[in-house]
Amino acid sequence: MKYKDTLNLGKTKFPMRGSLPKTEPERQAKWYQNDLYQQRLTQNETKPHFNLHDGPPYANGNIHLGHALNKITKDIIVRYKNMTGYYAPYVPGWDTHGLPIEQQLTKAGYDRKSMPKAQWRNLAKDYALEQVDKQREDFKRLGVLGDWEHPYLTLQPEFEAAQLRVFGKMAGKGYIYKGAKPVYWSWSSESALAEAEIEYHDIDSTSLFYANRVKDGKGLLDDDTYFVVWTTTPFTVTASRGITLGPDFEYSVVQPAGEKRKFVVATELLPQVAPKFGWDAWETLATYKGQELDKITAYHPWDPEAEELVMNADHVTLDSGTGLVHTAPGFGEDDYNVGSKYHLPIIVTVDEKGYMTAEAGPEFEGKFYDDITGLVINKLQDANLFLAKEKITHSYPFDWRTKKPIIWRAVPQWFASVEKFRQEILDQLDKVNFYPGWGKKRLYNMIRDRGDWVISRQRVWGVPLPIFYAEDGTAIVDEQIINHVAKLFEEHGSNYWFEHSAKELLPAGYTNEHSPNGEFTKEEDIMDVWFDSGSSWNGVLRQRPQLDYPADLYLEGSDQYRGWFNSSLITSVASYGQAPYKNLLSQGFTLDGKGNKMSKSLGNTISPLEVADQMGIEILRLWTITVDTSQDMPVSKEILKQVSESYRKVRNTLRFLLANTSDFNYEQDQVAFADRQAHDQYFTVLLNDFVKEIRASYDNYQFNDIFKRLINFVNVDLSAFYLDIAKDVVYVEAPTSPQRRSMQTVFYETLLALTKLLLPVLPHTAEEVWEYLPNETSDFAYLSEMPVVQDLGDTSAMMADWQAFMKMRTAVNKALEDAREAELIGKNAEAAVTLYLTQEQKDVLTRLGLNARLLLMVSQLDLKDASQADEASRDYDGLQVKVSHARGKVSPRDRMYHEDLGADSAFPELSKHEAEIVREFYPAAVSEGFE
Repeated sequence: MKYKDTLNLGKTKFPMRGSLPKTEPERQAKWYQNDLYQQRLTQNETKPHFNLHDGPPYANGNIHLGHALNKITKDIIVRYKNMTGYYAPYVPGWDTHGLPIEQQLTKAGYDRKSMPKAQWRNLAKDYALEQVDKQREDFKRLGVLGDWEHPYLTLQPEFEAAQLRVFGKMAGKGYIYKGAKPVYWSWSSESALAEAEIEYHDIDSTSLFYANRVKDGKGLLDDDTYFVVWTTTPFTVTASRGITLGPDFEYSVVQPAGEKRKFVVATELLPQVAPKFGWDAWETLATYKGQELDKITAYHPWDPEAEELVMNADHVTLDSGTGLVHTAPGFGEDDYNVGSKYHLPIIVTVDEKGYMTAEAGPEFEGKFYDDITGLVINKLQDANLFLAKEKITHSYPFDWRTKKPIIWRAVPQWFASVEKFRQEILDQLDKVNFYPGWGKKRLYNMIRDRGDWVISRQRVWGVPLPIFYAEDGTAIVDEQIINHVAKLFEEHGSNYWFEHSAKELLPAGYTNEHSPNGEFTKEEDIMDVWFDSGSSWNGVLRQRPQLDYPADLYLEGSDQYRGWFNSSLITSVASYGQAPYKNLLSQGFTLDGKGNKMSKSLGNTISPLEVADQMGIEILRLWTITVDTSQDMPVSKEILKQVSESYRKVRNTLRFLLANTSDFNYEQDQVAFADRQAHDQYFTVLLNDFVKEIRASYDNYQFNDIFKRLINFVNVDLSAFYLDIAKDVVYVEAPTSPQRRSMQTVFYETLLALTKLLLPVLPHTAEEVWEYLPNETSDFAYLSEMPVVQDLGDTSAMMADWQAFMKMRTAVNKALEDAREAELIGKNAEAAVTLYLTQEQKDVLTRLGLNARLLLMVSQLDLKDASQADEASRDYDGLQVKVSHARGKVSPRDRMYHEDLGADSAFPELSKHEAEIVREFYPAAVSEGFE
């Protein structure tokens, strides 16, 4: 017989390597074959509800890391909630309308204008459903469980009908109106855009300084005086109808040396702009406040039919320019607001594709708006009004889909008023919990500062605006009629709008005083897609019986403060006076390892499916809790390799615990807390604290705290301490000894707690471990419950003593390290340690009643009074320690030194204690002997 045959060397078939790319799909197939998602919900039917409402990703293209982070985080939360006493369904959704899908059809060779709208929409629907099917399989590969067979899609008739009913409620409260305000206009998309569809980039522009000659100076200014105007958008000079001044700023009337003309410039800016105009010297003839110059008129630079009105407004600043801003009410929000106040005409000289119209003048007609700067300069020079030009770099809005710059352009659009109930929206934010906390301020400021919502789009693929027009052009925006249309959509889908006439869509027998002949037309625009997804609380939460409104949680990227979080809040408060969510969690964006934004053009993207195929999706799932998602997060192949090392460490720890509990039946062999060995009691308290902290982190969505605590628990509490000392117990002691069973009890409780606590993050691994726990009755780990914090009584005094002992242990380890450097010993087992203890230190060891030699992992330990310390001892952090080489000889069985080897003559190489174990449990060794 070999000595190792008398050791309890742990055995398990749980593989050291996970082979995740191969085993994960097999395990996922098992989940779906057994309908694990529904099994868990059925088990929780009578429990309180927790609803995480899925923000719908856009149904177009491959999933990326941002998708993976989002879906995995949601899966972590839903799994955790289901295991902690909640009925937590997960209904995934998709945003299926909008321009990107139309663009894909155009790329595929379809011509929207050559076919009926209903036919185009059917093509768009087919494409969207194909994308949904593809993305659904990709999301399932991430290990995400949910109601994948019954997702919500914004193109579903029942969803569209619910969306129209939200629109109807807002219309009924007077929040829907039509206006010609300037809106973000994308000439590249030929449509108005919402704020959520805008992104900003720095661009170089040509700014112009030019003069407007006074027409009627109201007795203050002569007609040889000129207003010096500044613009950063030269094309809008074609529609300029005003000059705006700051009411409280001082303006100087100056005559430059050698000039007969006089010019008006903000006094504060005069020293900065004069050199640009070649004014070396000037005489100040008068000064006025902006309010004194109010309503003076000036000539348009070249249009004899137009004049420009001097106005006052607070948006004028002295940060740059001249303090006089040229104003074109058709091309800017500030311009529109001040122009409306002064009743200026709204002139729009650019068409929907970005080309100048006839109203701009024959020289400009048909030219692209951004190509006419030189022509504008020529016109100003011809009139002797041009003063200077300069290049400026500034932030400018772009269409987030086409990546092309947009313009402000006044066109008739439908709006949802925000102003009418803005305070009601802001008040609701006080009832929402934000993670991270700064999210509240961000959303509050966005709602506080945003204008009314442009909800009409000049496209085809979307939900039609359910608005009719009477014969005299009067718009019919009636809640009852809208609800009637909603019923038609619910039954037939929104294509019904494009397949039928206005009369067929209106209720039978409908009449209106504005249509004496009974003739009606219908609106051709569709709704902003943000109104689609922003109505999902009504289209999903209030429609499906297993869900609740408001949702417990909305979770999306931080860009959704201006998107889904924003639009959902507006529609919900407008309809029912409450926020659609109780808690709101936002996440940052994924960056490459160097902190750069990921993009295909830079070649620094990482496909989550490639990670799944090469490393296993568990690695990406674990990565999601390694990062602080409240800010942007780096990820690279190198970072994922580091994460895989952490995974390997966790997996091997689970394997060690499995191997060393394979001969342990918890129901039969467990040891009560009070009867456990001192070190086992200590680790039980550590485990209990670990469970408490991990659960608190889950509850507060602090996922990176889970990872930090997990790694510390595995590396420090387990590997560097408990599992290190464990080998001298679980391997060496008798198989059924109280010491071994005590430690195995803690091993099993630790294994079970780790498996359950890790399941939301590493479900494939947790389920794999579960298959090696035959005494657990649930078919799947996911059908078990999270470990609860145990009531172990007041352990504070015990833990204080343990803290003191661990300080002593650290001191001894330093002494052992010094002995190693002096070549006195090699391993700790070669050491004999003498501790010279103060009374306080003695009391600690007495109260704990522990086996200090075992915990110090030395062969011999002598405890003496501090007064007996001699010159051979050294002080280590208040503890007198002496290290010498261990006495006796080393046992080939436990690798420790003993002075009683051969006490049993049948086993000359074993200690007396080891010989007793071998005689009782391995009697064959008596007759066979050892090799």
